[in-house]
Amino acid sequence: MKNMRKMTAVAASVAAFAMLLAGCGSTGNGNGSNGAATATEEPAAGFDSSYTGALPMPKADQRYDNHMDRDKVKDGGTLTLPISEITSNWNYLSTDGNTGYMSELWSWYQPQLLMTDEVGGDPIKVNPDYLTDMKLVSSDPMVVQYDINPKAKWNDGKDIDWTAFEATWKALNGQDSNYNPPSTDGFDRIASVKQGDNAKQVIVTYSEPYYPWQLVFSSLVNPEAGDAKTFTQGWVKNPHNEWAAGPYKVDSFNDNSVTFVPNPNWWGDKAKLDKIVYKVMSSTAEINAFQNGEIDASTSISTKDNLKAVRSVKDAQLRYGYSLKTRVLEYNGKSKPLDDLQVRKALTQAFDADTYNKIQFQGMDWDAKRPGSEMLLPFQKGYEDNMPAESKFSTDNAKKTLEADGYKMGDDGYYAKDGKTLEVSFTFFGDDATQQALANAYQAMMKKAGIKIKVVNVAESKFSDTVMNGDYQVLPMAWQASAALGFVTSAPQLYTSDGPSNFTYVSSPEVDKLVKAAGAHEKYDDQTKAVNEAEKAALKLYGTVPVSNPGQYVAVKKGLANYGPSGFAGNLPQNIGWEK
Repeated sequence: MKNMRKMTAVAASVAAFAMLLAGCGSTGNGNGSNGAATATEEPAAGFDSSYTGALPMPKADQRYDNHMDRDKVKDGGTLTLPISEITSNWNYLSTDGNTGYMSELWSWYQPQLLMTDEVGGDPIKVNPDYLTDMKLVSSDPMVVQYDINPKAKWNDGKDIDWTAFEATWKALNGQDSNYNPPSTDGFDRIASVKQGDNAKQVIVTYSEPYYPWQLVFSSLVNPEAGDAKTFTQGWVKNPHNEWAAGPYKVDSFNDNSVTFVPNPNWWGDKAKLDKIVYKVMSSTAEINAFQNGEIDASTSISTKDNLKAVRSVKDAQLRYGYSLKTRVLEYNGKSKPLDDLQVRKALTQAFDADTYNKIQFQGMDWDAKRPGSEMLLPFQKGYEDNMPAESKFSTDNAKKTLEADGYKMGDDGYYAKDGKTLEVSFTFFGDDATQQALANAYQAMMKKAGIKIKVVNVAESKFSDTVMNGDYQVLPMAWQASAALGFVTSAPQLYTSDGPSNFTYVSSPEVDKLVKAAGAHEKYDDQTKAVNEAEKAALKLYGTVPVSNPGQYVAVKKGLANYGPSGFAGNLPQNIGWEK
């Protein structure tokens, strides 16, 4: 499956986490120079097909994206990329459009106000194409001032000014139920958004302190698209160039492809590429397309066969590093029998993550350890294992949990209660053999614990519809972090009772209270402490299970600059291209 390429521009805090297919490779625009590598060499150079040895683990603080200044990137050329789906709703700031795939498409042609050059994510700074400054001017009350680049305009010719911040706040603050933001966190604590000394200056006043305030405004709603009907429905099958403002514009699109070309209204550095083309294809088709030279990069490298295939391609390069992804299993708590916490707990206890991950990463040379958090990545400061002690893998304990809940083992080897066999469905997407093997392995694990599993296979293109419609019970998927400080804003998104991306539909008043408290801390250490406390309470509800933090493997044609794994750092879209 796809891994989204992350730009330097930080994605909107309303989408602190974007959802992805479980088997997705990962995100990135990485680093790597040319030349063959040895077994002990850091893969920053990128491994050419001439190297066939084992792949060493990358360094978590390194970028692997062939990172270079734009004066070393030639003008012109086409970049052809794969994508799993073109989300029907092009409004990434709405719940319906909030996918990692749409995040990638938006990064080429929509405003991205923030950026970072650091793999670890700090310091966050303004993207000078859109903002000249962003600062806290008062602590009591909290007031933040934004100064907008005087040249910044929407493609319809109107200035990007304070009204865009106002429209964004009104659409995302949760006060009007006619809107559908992925998260209201941060925006719901703003008292007012007003013009400053001029229309290009914005004064944001908070009703109560909110941290990290730097992440609240990172993408913008065009005021022309600010009413609720347009926000929720007006972007369906329509990318609306006139409401955009980026180095590229959408030249053509349909359900199967999107083409970007340089935006003639762009005021910043000239876009390096003449054209970017996205083609919708399954993960299997993507590998074949890369081998045949039909696409310039492949991010669907999630199995040993994928890896072997791309490593053998002539004039290609493998770049890999740590991803920003956490693979998870989501339990639909609205469905029976998963509305019973004890059943969800038993499923978790019967889940052998080590075996599951050995299948997932077989032949990948990736040292996969099961994480204990969906909020912080294991290489981030403040990470803790927040899974309950009782959740550890034990088939015997899973059986004891079910029996204490009134289930009795039947002659068929499955538990039942009130005459009904305990049966749960496991949904996976696409035709990838590893995903099928994982589904079969999950079914076998649960059978040992007396839980019957029905395996359901759905086309990759139906991923978003399946999630949004709640048409699943056990769902393997992935969350992709968009900013190093995003764990504060992602907690409400995933864990609260009204969290728009809480696809478990499981929460509690205690969790809601703890999650809200996490956003009131100014210092990083206090933020991580509060988020860990909230997540410990959330994971005790057994609605979701962290499974793994995969590596990010990107195969590219040699010479592609500023593209590949780079942690929280990245590259501005106008700087991506082919090296001279």
